[in-house]
Amino acid sequence: SGLVTYLEVATAQSDALTHERTVVRLKADQFNATVALTNRIAQVRKGLEYFKKNSDQIAIDITKQMGKPIQQAKNEINTFFDRAEYMLSIAKQTLSPDILPEKEGFLRRIEHVPLGVVLNIVAWNYPLLIPVNVVVPALLSGNSVLLKHSAKTPLCGVHFENAFGHLDVPGLVKNLIISHQETANLIADERIAYVAFTGSVPGGQKVYQQVSKRFINAGLELGGKDPAYLAEDADIEFSVENIVDGACYNAGQSCCAVERVYVHEKHYDQFLSKAKKLLEAYRQGDPLDDATAMGPLVSPGAIKVLERQVKDGIKKGGRLLLGGKKMAGSKGNFFLPTLIADLPNHAEIMQEESFGPVVPVMRVKDDDEALACMNDTRFGLTASIWTKSQERAERFARALEAGTIYQNRCDYLDPALPWTGMRESGFGSTLSRYGFYHLTKRKSIHFRKR
Repeated sequence: SGLVTYLEVATAQSDALTHERTVVRLKADQFNATVALTNRIAQVRKGLEYFKKNSDQIAIDITKQMGKPIQQAKNEINTFFDRAEYMLSIAKQTLSPDILPEKEGFLRRIEHVPLGVVLNIVAWNYPLLIPVNVVVPALLSGNSVLLKHSAKTPLCGVHFENAFGHLDVPGLVKNLIISHQETANLIADERIAYVAFTGSVPGGQKVYQQVSKRFINAGLELGGKDPAYLAEDADIEFSVENIVDGACYNAGQSCCAVERVYVHEKHYDQFLSKAKKLLEAYRQGDPLDDATAMGPLVSPGAIKVLERQVKDGIKKGGRLLLGGKKMAGSKGNFFLPTLIADLPNHAEIMQEESFGPVVPVMRVKDDDEALACMNDTRFGLTASIWTKSQERAERFARALEAGTIYQNRCDYLDPALPWTGMRESGFGSTLSRYGFYHLTKRKSIHFRKR
């Protein structure tokens, strides 16, 4: 009943050009239906002030809930503002009507109109960054948001409602704490206009099954098994340092973390030696301690998955060089930084998402073998090529089936580029101007002048 009550008063902003558009079929006096884009921008900026004023407490809440080291939690807040500010900077240009070339006797334009109520189902691993990718552009586009945050990080959902739910136009963001079945029931409600989901492939399948019963769209970001290839001409020192960081930042709990590494045989032994030293240097411990470089995993179940994958890799010929188990004497879910070499590409740890601080490595003889192995996956979120040759990078970019292709970079989202996936990594886009297009629909204005 609480959800129904909220939906009855949920606010759907819309541009003045769309007049009094009642997305959720409410009475006209129950909401403000004609908020101009400039005012939406001002409202979002006002909401961001809450995050600025409460940033220290929000960072602590992140760390206490999911174990991210406090310095990384503070980094997440900084990145949160970077993404929000970029989307604000392009909102006016992207959401303003597209004016077509003049045609005598006609007026033609394309408007980007809001969808209505957006349901945003959010994962725990980046509890600010995942929702900001949807919440800010959704509000700027004129929608309202129901935010169903992970049960592991509920306080972050509270912060979003505190920031954006009590503005001049009330109720723009509502935090929900509900079960999976209640979420399915909510998706079935005709007043939900769009669903944005970040999570596992099985979770995405269930969401899409619900969405498919209705004529609405969804955005699914379902993780990956992101490969890195260290080519023959790579800068070995730079590449190893960044690949290891890309695999272990946030204890490897990132959908775009490096999860399998292919190393040209020329650099193979050197890569393993340097990677081992870097992994041994990680300090694990209390994530509220500024000196801690790696916190615990989010649950005991995550440790069991990694231990199973390591055992399978060894059984299939892999050579364990470091880690591979829970940290001895630990009361928390600490998994030791892990390096495993000589793996075949069919090993589970090279095929299934790990979500932990593991660096599984395979030797390759040339670019062709690396490319074939990188594409041998059911996922397709990101891939990175470590090379001095832009020609090689462009060749891989043409052939790789992934949403983002990096050269000499990994595990990073540029808000000017769409965040999207291929294969079982999902579909749809957040960030960039395409993030606005997924949260609006096109309306063609075709007037003949008489």
